[in-house]
Amino acid sequence: MTPQTITTSILIAGVDEAGRGPLAGPVMAAAVILDPAQPIAGLADSKQLSARRRDELEEEIKERAWAWAVARAEVKEIDTLNILQATLLAMQRAVGALNPAPHLVLVDGNRCPALPCRAEAIVKGDQSVPAISAASILAKVARDRELLSLDELYPNYGFARHKGYPTKDHVAALEQWGVTPVHRRSFGPVRKLL
Repeated sequence: MTPQTITTSILIAGVDEAGRGPLAGPVMAAAVILDPAQPIAGLADSKQLSARRRDELEEEIKERAWAWAVARAEVKEIDTLNILQATLLAMQRAVGALNPAPHLVLVDGNRCPALPCRAEAIVKGDQSVPAISAASILAKVARDRELLSLDELYPNYGFARHKGYPTKDHVAALEQWGVTPVHRRSFGPVRKLL
């Protein structure tokens, strides 16, 4: 592949997020421009894949894609902006980090961030658009790794198991041990305990 090949193609980036629903940790977004000459078998919505398969595909995506980027919005940004706006911000950051820049961005869901190029929202795009599936996998793997790190910092909360989602165990740990700096204070179950 030569730089000329890239510039004569329409570059389409897929974008997806991970971590909108959890009570803790950042929300992550990824953007991926796949190389049509190097298709990747097995791309799917990250939630439908095992952790091991996601890890394998993450490596393949990073090796074969024309461009990829993972970005985040921090807990303070989530609490200040709200989760939707923080998610859109993380998506903007991921797309902005792509080199080369895309001509068109396809976003999983029903909302697009403000971008300098054309963007389209595709409901369930992570199940039908390979570039969005690839972004879904990168975002999920990055967020899961982040939560494993948080589990080491805050071992009483079980982040490695529930990844910050509001499980019974997580809510019980919050009630027993209190709110940490990585918890989203704007989310009901956390706000209730402050």
